[in-house]
Amino acid sequence: MPRPTLRSPERGDARIRLLEAARDTIRAKGFAATSVDDLCRAAAVTKGSFFHHFESKEALGVAAAAFWAETTAAFFAAAPYHQPADPLARVLAYIAFRRSIIEGAIAAFSCLAGTMAEEVFTTHPAIRDACGAAMLGHAATLEPDIGAAMAEHGVTGVTAASLARHTQTVLQGAFVMAKAGDDPALAREALDHLDRYVRLLFGHPILGQPGQLGIEANREGAVS
Repeated sequence: MPRPTLRSPERGDARIRLLEAARDTIRAKGFAATSVDDLCRAAAVTKGSFFHHFESKEALGVAAAAFWAETTAAFFAAAPYHQPADPLARVLAYIAFRRSIIEGAIAAFSCLAGTMAEEVFTTHPAIRDACGAAMLGHAATLEPDIGAAMAEHGVTGVTAASLARHTQTVLQGAFVMAKAGDDPALAREALDHLDRYVRLLFGHPILGQPGQLGIEANREGAVS
């Protein structure tokens, strides 16, 4: 998921600044390697302020996952992939949009929830559960469009919920591959394959060049 482009909070809002610091620092360094001192320094707050808002680093991790879910929900709600009239076009436009925002530093486009869940799923179950809620919650937002597209095109054998989760499985794997290879192009490649898979599943031709798949859906409001 991308870094949300929301208005910066007032400098006096220490809690929001700590959550933003967690969002950026943990994606860059990981949860274990990020210290309370790192977060206080990045947020320009004192340790006393940190512990005023969060009783522990784990509590901060749980709150950061919820903050991530809230801010990215607003980001995706305003994204252009909702515009096409055809539901399959919206699904393809979503994939194209996710591909288009894979740029810059890997830490800037990777997912905080996925980063933390992979690292702490056995050591901090409260954080794991908060990350799971964020990731599965986003997947659920795709289900209405996928379900409508399946009904319209007669696709059976899979459920809208399972295909929605699969899109997130590909995205999270794409982020891991980009990190492993230190190359964002590996993540974009994975989204190109996801586009091809969805087109094949729905019986639509594979058109365009890598990086252009699904772009026509954004522009024209219909499946290319």
